[in-house]
Amino acid sequence: MLDWLDYRKQLLGRIGEIGKLSPDTVAGYQTLSKAGQKTGQLDAKTRELIALAVAVTTRCDGCITVHTGEALKHGASHEEIAEALGVAIALNAGAALVYSARVMDAVSAHEAGH
Repeated sequence: MLDWLDYRKQLLGRIGEIGKLSPDTVAGYQTLSKAGQKTGQLDAKTRELIALAVAVTTRCDGCITVHTGEALKHGASHEEIAEALGVAIALNAGAALVYSARVMDAVSAHEAGH
Protein backbone atom coordinates (compact mmCIF):
# COMPACT_ATOMS: atom_id res chain seq x y z
CA MET A 1 0.00 0.00 0.00
CA LEU A 2 1.00 3.56 -0.58
CA ASP A 3 2.55 5.52 2.29
CA TRP A 4 -0.06 8.28 2.11
CA LEU A 5 1.62 10.64 4.55
CA ASP A 6 4.98 10.45 2.80
CA TYR A 7 3.29 10.79 -0.57
CA ARG A 8 1.46 13.93 0.61
CA LYS A 9 4.73 15.44 1.80
CA GLN A 10 6.47 14.65 -1.50
CA LEU A 11 3.51 15.91 -3.52
CA LEU A 12 3.32 19.22 -1.69
CA GLY A 13 7.06 19.65 -2.22
CA ARG A 14 6.66 19.12 -5.97
CA ILE A 15 3.70 21.49 -6.08
CA GLY A 16 5.91 24.04 -4.31
CA GLU A 17 8.46 23.61 -7.12
CA ILE A 18 5.73 24.18 -9.70
CA GLY A 19 4.69 27.28 -7.76
CA LYS A 20 8.19 28.70 -8.08
CA LEU A 21 8.29 27.97 -11.82
CA SER A 22 4.73 29.06 -12.56
CA PRO A 23 3.38 31.07 -9.61
CA ASP A 24 0.24 32.28 -11.40
CA THR A 25 -0.82 28.70 -12.13
CA VAL A 26 -0.66 27.69 -8.48
CA ALA A 27 -2.19 30.99 -7.35
CA GLY A 28 -5.07 30.42 -9.77
CA TYR A 29 -5.61 26.93 -8.41
CA GLN A 30 -5.57 28.25 -4.84
CA THR A 31 -8.18 30.88 -5.76
CA LEU A 32 -10.46 28.17 -7.19
CA SER A 33 -9.85 25.94 -4.21
CA LYS A 34 -10.79 28.63 -1.69
CA ALA A 35 -13.75 30.07 -3.62
CA GLY A 36 -16.35 27.64 -2.26
CA GLN A 37 -15.58 28.38 1.37
CA LYS A 38 -16.44 32.03 0.88
CA THR A 39 -20.13 31.37 0.30
CA GLY A 40 -20.56 29.70 3.68
CA GLN A 41 -23.30 27.41 2.35
CA LEU A 42 -21.47 24.17 3.16
CA ASP A 43 -19.34 23.50 6.18
CA ALA A 44 -15.71 22.43 5.79
CA LYS A 45 -16.40 18.78 6.62
CA THR A 46 -19.10 18.53 3.94
CA ARG A 47 -16.83 20.14 1.35
CA GLU A 48 -14.08 17.65 2.21
CA LEU A 49 -16.46 14.70 1.95
CA ILE A 50 -17.50 15.92 -1.50
CA ALA A 51 -13.83 16.35 -2.39
CA LEU A 52 -13.14 12.74 -1.43
CA ALA A 53 -15.98 11.48 -3.62
CA VAL A 54 -14.69 13.56 -6.52
CA ALA A 55 -11.13 12.36 -5.85
CA VAL A 56 -12.32 8.79 -6.27
CA THR A 57 -14.23 9.52 -9.47
CA THR A 58 -11.25 11.37 -10.98
CA ARG A 59 -8.75 8.81 -9.65
CA CYS A 60 -6.53 11.47 -8.07
CA ASP A 61 -4.19 10.03 -5.41
CA GLY A 62 -2.94 13.49 -4.48
CA CYS A 63 -6.51 14.64 -3.93
CA ILE A 64 -7.19 11.54 -1.83
CA THR A 65 -4.30 12.12 0.56
CA VAL A 66 -4.86 15.87 0.93
CA HIS A 67 -8.64 15.69 1.37
CA THR A 68 -8.52 12.64 3.66
CA GLY A 69 -6.35 14.60 6.06
CA GLU A 70 -8.64 17.62 5.81
CA ALA A 71 -11.82 15.57 6.24
CA LEU A 72 -10.45 13.96 9.40
CA LYS A 73 -9.24 17.34 10.66
CA HIS A 74 -12.79 18.68 10.28
CA GLY A 75 -14.28 15.76 12.22
CA ALA A 76 -15.43 13.38 9.48
CA SER A 77 -16.08 9.91 10.82
CA HIS A 78 -15.19 6.67 9.06
CA GLU A 79 -18.90 6.14 8.47
CA GLU A 80 -19.34 9.57 6.86
CA ILE A 81 -16.33 8.99 4.63
CA ALA A 82 -17.67 5.56 3.63
CA GLU A 83 -21.06 7.09 2.77
CA ALA A 84 -19.43 9.77 0.61
CA LEU A 85 -17.41 7.05 -1.14
CA GLY A 86 -20.63 5.10 -1.66
CA VAL A 87 -21.98 8.07 -3.62
CA ALA A 88 -18.83 8.08 -5.76
CA ILE A 89 -19.15 4.35 -6.41
CA ALA A 90 -22.82 4.68 -7.36
CA LEU A 91 -22.10 7.54 -9.74
CA ASN A 92 -19.19 5.74 -11.35
CA ALA A 93 -21.45 2.75 -11.96
CA GLY A 94 -24.17 5.08 -13.22
CA ALA A 95 -21.73 6.81 -15.54
CA ALA A 96 -20.63 3.44 -16.90
CA LEU A 97 -24.26 2.55 -17.53
CA VAL A 98 -24.94 5.87 -19.29
CA TYR A 99 -21.83 5.52 -21.45
CA SER A 100 -22.75 1.92 -22.21
CA ALA A 101 -26.02 3.27 -23.64
CA ARG A 102 -23.95 5.68 -25.75
CA VAL A 103 -21.90 2.76 -27.09
CA MET A 104 -25.08 0.94 -28.08
CA ASP A 105 -26.27 4.14 -29.81
CA ALA A 106 -22.95 4.31 -31.68
CA VAL A 107 -23.32 0.65 -32.68
CA SER A 108 -26.76 1.41 -34.14
CA ALA A 109 -25.42 4.46 -35.99
CA HIS A 110 -22.49 2.51 -37.44
CA GLU A 111 -24.71 -0.35 -38.53
CA ALA A 112 -27.17 2.05 -40.16
CA GLY A 113 -24.32 3.77 -41.99
CA HIS A 114 -23.22 0.57 -43.78
